[in-house]
Amino acid sequence: MTRFLDLRTSQNASYANSIAIPILVVNTPQLVGQIGLSTVNAGPNIRVDLQGTVALQLPLALLGITITVVRGTLPTDELVFSATQTFNLDVLAPQVISFNASDFNPPDGIELTYTMFVSSNLLGTVRIGPESFTGTAISD
Repeated sequence: MTRFLDLRTSQNASYANSIAIPILVVNTPQLVGQIGLSTVNAGPNIRVDLQGTVALQLPLALLGITITVVRGTLPTDELVFSATQTFNLDVLAPQVISFNASDFNPPDGIELTYTMFVSSNLLGTVRIGPESFTGTAISD
């Protein structure tokens, strides 16, 4: 029987155009959201389901946006999910990027930390909101 363990959300910006955070260093992960999920007394077969959204205003150029999620707090920690979306010159409107990911059988009996990062390959990209990162831990 599936058992609910924990659910947490990091809500950095709830509305469109509610923030204006420029990405100042090319190809350098910028923290967007971070959550902790408890797996204390979880038992075997833990699964963590993760969802995230980030909205960006793009500059006038070919652009690649990368979203990564790690188990930990640093961009170099264990990679759980990564996706790169490339936009071309005719995409000038704000872009919303969303994802779903899972982490199967992470360590049990501890507080797990998951961190979502975004990076851009071109200066001029601005995080404008909304930004949200959610995780749910369950076990069998």
